[in-house]
Amino acid sequence: MNDLQKYFENNNKKDINKWLHYFDIYEENFSKYRNKKITVLEIGVFRGGSLSMWKKYFGTQAKIIGIDINPECKQFERENIKIYIGDQTNEDFLHSVLIDNDKPDIIIDDGGHTSNQQITSFNYLYEKLKYGGTYLVEDTHTSYYRQYQDRPDQLTFIEYAKHLSDELNDWYRVNHHRVYKKKIDEANVSFWAKNIHKISFYNSIIVFEKKESKVPFSQIR
Repeated sequence: MNDLQKYFENNNKKDINKWLHYFDIYEENFSKYRNKKITVLEIGVFRGGSLSMWKKYFGTQAKIIGIDINPECKQFERENIKIYIGDQTNEDFLHSVLIDNDKPDIIIDDGGHTSNQQITSFNYLYEKLKYGGTYLVEDTHTSYYRQYQDRPDQLTFIEYAKHLSDELNDWYRVNHHRVYKKKIDEANVSFWAKNIHKISFYNSIIVFEKKESKVPFSQIR
């Protein structure tokens, strides 16, 4: 049992709501950030328990930011834990949060879980994520629940993430045979291809790792 799950198991405040299999996924993707000076942004505060859990896990150098639409969540602010009240689909609100803080190293979307909320927040916030950062969207099983589908195009976050896996390989769609001749046309390659290093699909979680991608080419030696 890792440290995050131990914290959860020993917590008796009823202020954290997590699926148990999430803790190994957190450990796999977040352990490299422990005891470093980082900024963590979590969408969805609930009763404030997960923010305190992240503070304990990442250490005293970490700055924890929470976003929630419920004004009552403001009461859960603590030292190194700042909470902002607003709508995760409102880009002006998200901008106001970001200009007040360092660029996030980690973004966790545990907010309202509708497709529009997940997609809109991701499209705006991923660009603001630091290089080397991690964007984790949890409870993606809501993509299969009709009541969470609130987009006119009916696009779910699961389907959107599948589309981004194609965008990850946009170098080859745009350039075809040029890849092998080192004549890459970078101008027409998508932002996602240049900035997503890896997409990991788990049971009800999708994780994106941000790195600036180099132009791919093949060699024979």
